[in-house]
Amino acid sequence: MSKEDLAAINSYLSFRLGDEIFAIHVAKVHKILEMSSITEVPKAPDYMKGVINLRGSVLPVVDARVKFGMEPAEKTKNTSILVIEADISGETVMVGMLVDAVHAVMKIEPENLLPPPQLGDKYRSEFISNMTQVKDKFYIILNMDAIFSSTDHINMKEITNVKDVVIKKEAK
Repeated sequence: MSKEDLAAINSYLSFRLGDEIFAIHVAKVHKILEMSSITEVPKAPDYMKGVINLRGSVLPVVDARVKFGMEPAEKTKNTSILVIEADISGETVMVGMLVDAVHAVMKIEPENLLPPPQLGDKYRSEFISNMTQVKDKFYIILNMDAIFSSTDHINMKEITNVKDVVIKKEAK
């Protein structure tokens, strides 16, 4: 499917971080994983939880709560890793994003997408592509490319160079 075809899909995956509900366009979501053991990466930013081995590939895992300025949460049975795609400096990179709970896939028509709010700085506004309201709840629709290409972005190439360390550790 071409990028234009994917962009025409009106489906979004919703998930929770703390008390807030967020959504990501389904074209950016590749998998939903249960929480697994994460190998820490020395000298990584505080929001970088580490890496996991995903079918022989190294997948960097980011704690979305910390990335958005929230306190890290206790891991529960609902904690999940969303395997998402982000465009970083023109290169497509897979990233794991730790979330409190995955909710559902929902359809949002373009006319129901609202512009991001202009007030406050709880969330960096460049991370938000739109807002929408479903029943009595507002959903924050995230711009995954902006989240991972911000000025404090992770050097994903450098992190994926630890592949041998992860594979050796799992072989033990």
